[in-house]
Amino acid sequence: MSLTSCLLPFSQSATAPLTSTCSCHLSASFSTFPVSSRNYYSYLRNESLVLNGGGSNLWRRFYGSAADLRSEETILETDLVTGSHKAGDSPYVSKQFLDGLSDVPRGASLCIAVVGATGELARGKIFPALFALYYSGYLPEDVGIFGYSRKNLTDEDLRSIIASTLTCRVDHQENCGDKMDAFLSRTYYINGGYDNRDGMSRLDKRMKQIEGVSKANRIFYLSVPQEALVDVACNIGDKAQAPQGWTRIIVEKPFGFNSYSSHQLTKSLLSKFEERQIYRIDHMLGRNLIENLTVLRFSNLVFEPLWNRTYIRNVQVIVSESVAQTAKYSDGYGIIRDIFHSHILQTIALLTMEPPISLDGEDIRNEKVKVLRSTRRLDPADAILGQYKSRSGDKNEAILNSVGPTYCAAALYIDNARWDGVPFLVRVGTGLIKHRVEIHVQFRHVPGNIYRDNIGVNIDLGTNELILRDEPDEAILVKINNKVPGLGLQLDASELNLLYKDRYSTEVPDSYEHLIHDVIDGDNHLFMRSDEVAAAWNILSPVLDEIDKHHTAPELYEFGGRGPVGAYYLWAKHGVPWADE
Repeated sequence: MSLTSCLLPFSQSATAPLTSTCSCHLSASFSTFPVSSRNYYSYLRNESLVLNGGGSNLWRRFYGSAADLRSEETILETDLVTGSHKAGDSPYVSKQFLDGLSDVPRGASLCIAVVGATGELARGKIFPALFALYYSGYLPEDVGIFGYSRKNLTDEDLRSIIASTLTCRVDHQENCGDKMDAFLSRTYYINGGYDNRDGMSRLDKRMKQIEGVSKANRIFYLSVPQEALVDVACNIGDKAQAPQGWTRIIVEKPFGFNSYSSHQLTKSLLSKFEERQIYRIDHMLGRNLIENLTVLRFSNLVFEPLWNRTYIRNVQVIVSESVAQTAKYSDGYGIIRDIFHSHILQTIALLTMEPPISLDGEDIRNEKVKVLRSTRRLDPADAILGQYKSRSGDKNEAILNSVGPTYCAAALYIDNARWDGVPFLVRVGTGLIKHRVEIHVQFRHVPGNIYRDNIGVNIDLGTNELILRDEPDEAILVKINNKVPGLGLQLDASELNLLYKDRYSTEVPDSYEHLIHDVIDGDNHLFMRSDEVAAAWNILSPVLDEIDKHHTAPELYEFGGRGPVGAYYLWAKHGVPWADE
């Protein structure tokens, strides 16, 4: 007898004990019933109660934990006589059924594999983000976490490595130790060796052991060097995709070296996976500032009518890493390929796109790619490249090796009806005097401003400006003109300030935590689609070609300085006031 043949109308299932042949069958077969106890749930279909496998979170979301399932005596009480049930009661499940749950084999409903598990990124960011999600309840309790690398380690070795990097946030202190132990107990290691084909077969076999016969989903985070990416991804596609549930892969930036290599990478990935399975991650897009761009634009009437060439004079995007935050842009990628291609262009796309028809990821991606395709190819004359000088003892030496530029200032234009003629000035660099991540939206002057003489000599000081600041202290600032109190008429440029740390007490999750959560949810709007990747490379190709042909030499600047002097001239060339330091 099949389980689905044991359907009872909801009114009957709420009142009649399961003493029929159906309940006997359930009881007799419980010890061998092939579904995890954590994956039982009940739901209504055509007014019938169905007992089924999978969807462990669905029960908890609506009815609480499995311990909240109540027997007929508890649920119905005196209502057995009338044959009715109380509003809000959980659907009836027989006590005999519940008593057998503890005997059912445990299986994982979600498996997450970190490929390159012993690397710095995995240890410092990925595993801590997974633990934070697990603590917060955004990962199922039966999740399986897998580390995969070439090193000869055991499960316990990996757990020891991970444990040294795990911490609980300020708001995650209750039962922190217990949660950490539970997370580590669900962590397993696979030695992939030097043959990924065999390695992925072993990973697939281990996953199946943990999953049991549950319908489980799989996520693979590819924290591997670019030269190993295609081999790893293709073998996952051939050997380790989920047999029943969905499979998603997370690919780290940069997404190729240029248009051609990116096209080849995309072609390889799409030969094994569908586009909807691929999540190209840039951790900088997981910042709260980026998520807030569309909220600020499309949920506030005060901004949307002004968001066009008629009212906006220019937009400046600034990513400045100080000496303390300076990272190495090695392997010849440089700051243009590593940051400009994804983070900068995605920020501009979200800032300037037309309203999507919905918040669905594909609808947002459709609008972003329109902006990228409308963006003018970057003229090398509108780009200033720089490299900081390294310090070796008392002598300064330029970094003129395989490392790409450490600074880029550029002027971009979007050739569409909304933004025609508005310059988008970008400066992104490392080894600078100040750590700063900001977007400045400068509005045009008030036509025929009758207070012009009261603003002062520099009319630009009286320009309205919207500043979205991510670091050092996240804030939204609006510059307005205001009368200085007292006799006379003197205007002052003041700031309306929303400082997040003063307004909100919640600790902001790490960007990796945010983006991995989006992958689990299937929300892909912050991840670049293949056509977005291609459009972004097309914008940058003229400058990258000049760099590759050695036709342009980067301007040197002091390590810990303000960057190349040429950037100031570029701003002046396009008539844009330099945003305050």
